[in-house]
Amino acid sequence: MATAPYGVRLLVGAAVTALEETRKLPQTILMYPMTVASNIAHIVMKVQQDLADLVIKGDSALENIFPPKDEQPEWATFDEDSAGDGDGPVLDGERLTEGRFALYTVTDGVDTKAQGSATTTTTSAPEIAEELDYESLTLAQLRARLQSLSVADLEALLAYEEASKARAPFQTLLANRITRASAK
Repeated sequence: MATAPYGVRLLVGAAVTALEETRKLPQTILMYPMTVASNIAHIVMKVQQDLADLVIKGDSALENIFPPKDEQPEWATFDEDSAGDGDGPVLDGERLTEGRFALYTVTDGVDTKAQGSATTTTTSAPEIAEELDYESLTLAQLRARLQSLSVADLEALLAYEEASKARAPFQTLLANRITRASAK
């Protein structure tokens, strides 16, 4: 069989490619909006990166020309600056964390609540609490151990929690687990 001239083979190849692309057109049209959006997002991110690089170079050049001053503005205050000033709760020279993390701070057997009231803990820990080292468990660690505990152990832990620290998340977790375990 004789081979066709180069130009004829080129035209037939182009026609077959056009036919294949025409068959794929319905699927390709559906993908165009996402492709365009993706390309635009890529371009925007690239421009932002280039601008950030220029700003960093500008900062470095300005830092060489005008070295920064090591002065602290008078409005800026840090915990180290005011520790022991008497302007906040201080315990043994350390500031207590404020906000939601200051709900309970245990110090030498005394639970200090954020409201300022202190009560000495005299409740003895049940055997299961000592076995689990309950006092040092975080909520996530306790949640991981709940599956292996019996209802009696869970009730003992709940009673101990209510009598000692009364932390709402721990109480809720234990009460929900008791409910689920009792239902089985």
